[in-house]
Amino acid sequence: MPMSPALMSELDAFLLELNRTAGEAILPLFRADHGLIDKGVAGASGYRGFDPVTEADRGAERAIRTLIAQRYPDHGVIGEEYGEDRPDAEFVWVLDPVDGTRAFIAGLPLWCVLIGLRHEGRPVLGSIGQPYLDEVYLGSAAGSRLVARGAERPLRVRPCPKLTDAIIATTDPEACFSGAELGAWTQVRAAARLARLGCDAYAYAMVASGTVDMVIEAGLKAWDIDAAIPLIEGAGGLTTDWRGQPVGQNGGQVAIAGDHACLEEALVALRRSAV
Repeated sequence: MPMSPALMSELDAFLLELNRTAGEAILPLFRADHGLIDKGVAGASGYRGFDPVTEADRGAERAIRTLIAQRYPDHGVIGEEYGEDRPDAEFVWVLDPVDGTRAFIAGLPLWCVLIGLRHEGRPVLGSIGQPYLDEVYLGSAAGSRLVARGAERPLRVRPCPKLTDAIIATTDPEACFSGAELGAWTQVRAAARLARLGCDAYAYAMVASGTVDMVIEAGLKAWDIDAAIPLIEGAGGLTTDWRGQPVGQNGGQVAIAGDHACLEEALVALRRSAV
């Protein structure tokens, strides 16, 4: 059953409150003693074996979950740090409290708070927050907007029908893509005008803002992408898997784009490595 406009407005306001709560938990630990723990597999080496988590990740998710339980005790939660609680509920919040922990521990303000809301299994509301920059990008089918430094403005993707004109992004191609996936990324990157690396979910927000044209990722979890889907679609963009189909509930290979024609050009390469 569709949600009423009144309920959507209420949940939108609550989403901003969740972002403020997360920021209060995270900011005192940014560029400070953040309590780094490596969750990587023992004996692993290099980037793939390093799996960092900080007290900022855990503290922010605890704070978000506490507020959800107080305000909406019948809602479910899926979070990166503390797992699932009623994942089949009518409303389910999907949380990545600090997306881009590597950027966080390096002192780079490219990490984000990702908060998405599913209704009957479908992402309907989402935000990408950057508390240090005082930015919250949020959206739904009704539209997307940026709330920053006491002001708001609407968000809209930009037209970019040709891949040769596109600015594209991914997190870390050597670490995040398999051999075949890396080949597909390399082909898309060779065609694009400019590629940027290491921006994590902040690059998604830039697609919604109309400054980046496409983000290509693989190996995503639900909490890595759910929040972005309503934001991108509300700004007029697209979020698909590498076959051009809707992203599944478990993440996987994802392409985010502002222009359908540009996405179709990239999918020529991506489909060959789709799983």
